[in-house]
Amino acid sequence: MIKIFLIRTVMLLFIGANSIVAKVENKEDIKMKSIYDFTVKDIDGKDVKLENYKGKVVLIVNVASKCGFTPQYEGLQKIYTKYKDQGFVILGFPANNFMGQEPGTNEEIKQFCSLNYNVTFPMFSKISVKGKDIAPLYQYLTEKETNPEFSGKISWNFNKFLIDRQGKIVARFGSRAKPESQEVIAAIEKALENNLEK
Repeated sequence: MIKIFLIRTVMLLFIGANSIVAKVENKEDIKMKSIYDFTVKDIDGKDVKLENYKGKVVLIVNVASKCGFTPQYEGLQKIYTKYKDQGFVILGFPANNFMGQEPGTNEEIKQFCSLNYNVTFPMFSKISVKGKDIAPLYQYLTEKETNPEFSGKISWNFNKFLIDRQGKIVARFGSRAKPESQEVIAAIEKALENNLEK
C-alpha cells in the first residue's frame, strides 16, 4: 500500500514539474517572438509566414461580417489601396469572439468580403482573439510581457494594431477608430516615413 502511494506521489510530482517547465517554456517562447516568428493560415487554409511582411508597415485587424463596425471594411480597403505601393499592408483576421458576429466559414467570409467590399488585402482563417483558445499571434499582441505599451484584451471587433517596418508595435486603435480617420492615417504615414535603416 505504501509502495503504491509512493509511486503515485512521485508520478504526480513528475507530471507537475513537467507542466511547470512547459508553462515557463511557453512564456519564454512568447517573450522572444516578434510578429515575424509567427506562421498563420490564410483564408484558403495555406500557411503564411509573417516574416514575408518584413520591411512593410502592417495593420493587423480582427474583423467580423455581422458587426456594427463591419462597414469599416470599406475604409480599410481605401487606405490599403492608397498606401500599398508605399509598403503598407492590412492583415484581416476574422474572429467570432463577440456575440457570434462572425459565424461563417472561411469560404463564406471570403465571399462576403469580396462581394460587399471588394477586399483585396490579405485575409486569414478565422481565429480566436481572446480567452483560453486565443491564437498565439494575438496572445503576443495583447500580453503585457510582450507588448507593455499597447497590451490588453481585445475589446471588440475591428481593434487595430499598427506595426512598423522593423516589426515593432507602434500604435493601437479601438473599434471606434475608423481606418480613414485622421489619427489612424497620421500614424500610418509616420510609420511609412521611417526607412528600414533607421
